[in-house]
Amino acid sequence: MPTPSLLSEERRPKQGAVNPPHTWANVGHVLTSPVAMAHSQSVCNLTSRVFPGSTCMRCATFSLKWSPAGPRRPPIASNLAHGKLARTSHDKVNRFVPQGLSPEVRPLFSARFRERAMAAAVDARGALAQRVIDAVNEIASISGYRSTIKKQYCNLARRLKLLTPLFEEIKDSKESMPEGTIRALASLLEALGSTKGLLRFGTEGSKIYMVLEREQIMNKCHEVTSRLEQALSGISYENLDISDEVKEQVELVLGQFRRAKGRVDAPDVELYEDLLALYNQSSDTTSDPAVLRRLAEKLELMKIADLKQESLALHEMVCASGGDPGESMERISMLLKKIKDFVQTENLDMDPPASEKNFLPSSSGQSSVDDNQKTQVIPDDFRCPISLELMKDPVIVSTGQTYERSCIEKWLDAGHRTCPKTQQTLSSTTLTPNYVLRSLIAQWCEINGIEPPKPPSSSRPTKTNSAAFPAECAQIELLLRKLASGNPEEQRSAAGEIRLLAKRNADNRIAIAEAGAIPFLVHLLSTPDSRIQEHAVTALLNLSICDENKGNIVSSGAVPGIVHVLRTGSMEARENAAATLFSLSVVDEYKVIIGSSGAIPPLVLLLNEGTQRGKKDAATALFNLCIYQGNKGKAVRAGIVPTLMKLLTEPGGAMVDEALAVLAILASHTEGRAAIGAAKAVPVLIEFIRIGSPRNKENAAAVLVHLCAGGSHHLLEANELGIMDPLVELAQNGTDRGKRKAAQLLERLSRFIEQQQEAQVQ
Repeated sequence: MPTPSLLSEERRPKQGAVNPPHTWANVGHVLTSPVAMAHSQSVCNLTSRVFPGSTCMRCATFSLKWSPAGPRRPPIASNLAHGKLARTSHDKVNRFVPQGLSPEVRPLFSARFRERAMAAAVDARGALAQRVIDAVNEIASISGYRSTIKKQYCNLARRLKLLTPLFEEIKDSKESMPEGTIRALASLLEALGSTKGLLRFGTEGSKIYMVLEREQIMNKCHEVTSRLEQALSGISYENLDISDEVKEQVELVLGQFRRAKGRVDAPDVELYEDLLALYNQSSDTTSDPAVLRRLAEKLELMKIADLKQESLALHEMVCASGGDPGESMERISMLLKKIKDFVQTENLDMDPPASEKNFLPSSSGQSSVDDNQKTQVIPDDFRCPISLELMKDPVIVSTGQTYERSCIEKWLDAGHRTCPKTQQTLSSTTLTPNYVLRSLIAQWCEINGIEPPKPPSSSRPTKTNSAAFPAECAQIELLLRKLASGNPEEQRSAAGEIRLLAKRNADNRIAIAEAGAIPFLVHLLSTPDSRIQEHAVTALLNLSICDENKGNIVSSGAVPGIVHVLRTGSMEARENAAATLFSLSVVDEYKVIIGSSGAIPPLVLLLNEGTQRGKKDAATALFNLCIYQGNKGKAVRAGIVPTLMKLLTEPGGAMVDEALAVLAILASHTEGRAAIGAAKAVPVLIEFIRIGSPRNKENAAAVLVHLCAGGSHHLLEANELGIMDPLVELAQNGTDRGKRKAAQLLERLSRFIEQQQEAQVQ
């Protein structure tokens, strides 16, 4: 490619004219920073990452002003055509010296260029090598891989660690480096980034997913290994100033990489087949306890802490999918639920070691221990590591540890920036609510007859700062301008990008909210463009995952707009609107606001006519909303009971768990009991007590307890349908809650039969 002229068209001397002694010369594509000695596309792209704010010689435009006395500042670089290498010899540099310069200036230009070029090349190479070293050290620090992939991932990290001396010697070397080697190092840096993501998933991902999708994960591992081997093979070791020992070590590692690409270790066939069998079962099929025990032991899911981590891993995978778990993730969640139910049932009668005891009186207020009422023991995982008390509002810090919110906030307010338990430095001060653990604590309290702890009001101010990268912050500002532009095309594009950014991580969610995006997104909920509407409501869903954003969303008037989308949007938009309402309804005061906004009738409609995913989103939102007593009547009047009965009796029973859970919560309301009774629910409920899953049995029994308390005709019907034997079985072998409900029903049934017999005698 010919070198372009350095003088702008309007300043270029005409043929035969004399160049004036002072002009503005438009010098294109010049070096504006010593860092920018990039001479290949790979290094050019890397420059801005290694040294933020620097400018590539190919992409900059710089103006040099000349005066009659000479340059006001010495030019430090020459024009380089795209794709040409930096020239350092005197003759080659002169080829790139701008035309029209006086003879006395040209040597100054060439010498300065050579000096800066050589220094910049060394700096850029050293910075690149340091980035590679940092990436390898970060990979080496990752530990705690899941047992199913531990061997492969440990080997990969160990091999990369062996290459550290190579990169150290490259960084310290003063010799020039071939362009191909620079490209190879840049490719290696990108491959290391992919490797880090893969290994992070190996220590934080779902154990169940890793067994079921082992082939896919191993393919990714082989792909990363191949990229690393290819990048390392591109380095010209014979042209580098490195020791023979390091070269031998590199050859050894390269050989290991090449052999690893084709090696496939045998999986645990029994573990895979057990999981697959359970994965393909319907939710209400009773599973073999021996299989469940074997799975819990092999997957190391025998403790509440292990179950909590697995639930969090699945939750993160769902969040990463934009709130759309898909059928496979739903089945994995159901599988985990079966293992969790088994483990909790098995462990309920097990006393913890004396060293782990932290006693809590039951709701009766007695602290003595006897055969009928034991002093309750708080599991370690339910206690805050700081206060050692039962957690009310558990939150997760950046190291993955969970603390009581008030305790960790005091720790952070005192100026600490480390994790109290692990002493690791916190990468951010963002506190993420641990809803899974909060639910487990509430369930444990209910099982043991203890008043569940109530978290403090979410209306209090919180202190969180965004740790989003500057580039992402700049991108967010640009997207906000597009949202405000009024141009539908720009708004559609910007809303979609914000949706994806908010899905990526917690720091982005905070940064987007702090930038003021929420009011713009709320405004777009009423747009007639269905795609913009869908992007806006999904972006709000992703933002609402961050607890601090929930208040901003509600205070911005989003609830009426979300309800509007729930009524009129596309099916995907309606599903995501329902999921957003569920996310917001976690806060107690928002249950009232959402219920009074008219959200319940369209949720019931979605529950009736939506897709499988839409029905689940609607059911979970309705369940949460109906925890507030004032919303139960609204749901009944919206026709929820006939819809729930239809879900209980439809083929496949995909919504049985959700339908029974919502019925159980509605049965405590007068209108709910009347509607359930009118729907002829007693035979259906008895059938579930007879053959349902443990959770379905207890919910069906809970509904019957409320029905039978409201009228003897339900007791008569239940007795005639033969409920006695299933109730005895549930009272003996059910969950703790199921046993209590069965005992209550048996007592009422016995009293009713006695009254009938007395009436006959009289």
